[in-house]
Amino acid sequence: MKKYSFTINGNEYDVAVKNVDDNVAEVEVNGFKYSVEFDRTLETTKTPKLVRQQVVPSTDITPSEQKTSSPSAPKGAGYVKSPLPGTILDVHVIIGDIVKSGDKLITLEAMKMENIINSDKGGKVVSVNVKKGDPVMEGDILIEIG
Repeated sequence: MKKYSFTINGNEYDVAVKNVDDNVAEVEVNGFKYSVEFDRTLETTKTPKLVRQQVVPSTDITPSEQKTSSPSAPKGAGYVKSPLPGTILDVHVIIGDIVKSGDKLITLEAMKMENIINSDKGGKVVSVNVKKGDPVMEGDILIEIG
């Protein structure tokens, strides 16, 4: 219910709009109820409801996977993914190389800047999925470490 106060020709009116149905409104003016008919149908404006889907980072292939393991558990394969779109400038490892955490794996050019991609775990390089000059997108698997 909306309330308004009007002054017309020096007379004050307190108006309450009770209900609006199509082109008929029920109003109360200074305590008296009236039914007011409009010459056209009133359109009520609705505020749109914003609906968003759940966002999952493009680097997570399966977001339900456990991100860490206990220190005593055997370590599985690890994937080194591209953090952003770009072009491979150099691959510093080959299949069979033993790497440790922090070793330089790939040089990636993105937005006219060279980005060094380092290993985040130790192990043996199982596969190298890119070569020098390849374009990559964010989240692409570059190297698999087993």
